[in-house]
Amino acid sequence: MKNAIVIFFLFLSVQSQAVRPFITDDARVVGWRLAQYETWFRFDQHAWQHWNMVAYGPHKRWELALGFIHGVAAPQTEHKEYSYAIPLLQAKYLIKEYKPNGLPGVAVAAGSFLPGGNGAFKAPGPGAFAYMAVTQCFGEHENVLIHGNLGYNHVRYPESEYNVMTWGLGTQIRTIGGLHVIGEAFSGDPYVPGSGMSVQAGFRHFVNNLIQIDLTAGSGIAGAYKLPFWYGAGVRLVTERFLKKKSEIPTKI
Repeated sequence: MKNAIVIFFLFLSVQSQAVRPFITDDARVVGWRLAQYETWFRFDQHAWQHWNMVAYGPHKRWELALGFIHGVAAPQTEHKEYSYAIPLLQAKYLIKEYKPNGLPGVAVAAGSFLPGGNGAFKAPGPGAFAYMAVTQCFGEHENVLIHGNLGYNHVRYPESEYNVMTWGLGTQIRTIGGLHVIGEAFSGDPYVPGSGMSVQAGFRHFVNNLIQIDLTAGSGIAGAYKLPFWYGAGVRLVTERFLKKKSEIPTKI
């Protein structure tokens, strides 16, 4: 049982704003009545994963998200099999928005990956996670962003419980135009904990305010269960404001 638990977390633990495949989240929400779709892939020697997550802002300070994962993994042998897990539920609340060269922003998030699905990616039991995200911004054009996360995960098994602290420290640095360099160090994942300390670096490009592309690579560097080398890519799409009230719809003159 313990071996199966360890293997499950090793394969799933690496997978907003601080968009995935960047693990460390930021102190920001999608925005009032805006919708966001994030999709990212992760590949290593044991598995490939495809994550999908949709978020919506019912209020300027709230973000609600729903997601799932599917892909191919070899949980205990070299024989790879299709696997999926549903659903991932998350709510995020913005306590304080960050300002350029001002005080840091603060947000909190909580959620659960319910035990639906099949194969190696399926959660072993009901669980929950929560974390705080802090973001410091330098430069009028968000030239440098520094994100810090501290959180906690709880997973319940039929015969035991699993508890772990998670943390992350990451940065995003503007280079030319919409191109940024990104990097982070983290331990565990708010969505699926279990790994030791890992590092990840890559590039982020803002095509415009509504489209963002990430390319990253990383590896475990410490801990009892070091993650293998991986690489990933992600895309974030945001809709224009929709579901407008009648009073916001221009009238003909």
